[in-house]
Amino acid sequence: MNAKDILTRAVEYDVAGRRLEALKLYEDGIEELLQSSKRHADPNTRLHFRKRIEEYMGRAEKIKKEILRYSTLGEIVDRMHIMEGLTGYDYERIFGKYLNQDVHEIEIEEPYTKENYQLLNLVKFLELAIKKCFNLKFVKLSTGRDDRPGSEQQKALDSLQTDLKNRLISFVVDFRTNMHDRQIILSNGFIIKIGRGLHIFKPTGSRYVIGFMDYHFRQCLETNVDIFKCKQNI
Repeated sequence: MNAKDILTRAVEYDVAGRRLEALKLYEDGIEELLQSSKRHADPNTRLHFRKRIEEYMGRAEKIKKEILRYSTLGEIVDRMHIMEGLTGYDYERIFGKYLNQDVHEIEIEEPYTKENYQLLNLVKFLELAIKKCFNLKFVKLSTGRDDRPGSEQQKALDSLQTDLKNRLISFVVDFRTNMHDRQIILSNGFIIKIGRGLHIFKPTGSRYVIGFMDYHFRQCLETNVDIFKCKQNI
């Protein structure tokens, strides 16, 4: 799509309340406008581009501020303390009742998706989200990049992106450095913060034991889970 089409869709999603996806489209559209501006030498044309860029940057910044306010002003509504070695705390138990038809967008802030088991945990969570959230349209993952030689991270995330696209769900990855917070933001107003992020399970030691496939039977690492609810949806 060209800049006009991207930004038109961004405005449509913004008005419809799909702010996470609108923000991504604003950013993509602004980048397209910047590149187009560089191809023109005429001062009036460049001024026209600059005004449009400033307009859409203003819209994008407004969404960023709304998301930041949304993620910091929630009131805690539930708390779990998962003790070392406990079982029965699969993703269904932790997230299940907050994932519903009102969730259109999800933002996952998880610093670690480098190891195979970490990527599988991400897939496991997304499977649950797709099963529960019938109207899910957009998922954003903020994570750290794996720069090690032979890393499978990018290949795995690309594969996941293709699969979700086939299910009419956009999947965007934002690689960040120095990430610390681990939380999942749902567009229905809930924010789930887990001390260990998605990676709360102990390894089974073998693929041929109960708990390898069904995390309900997996032993957990000790961690805290805090559930926040905002007064308005994102």
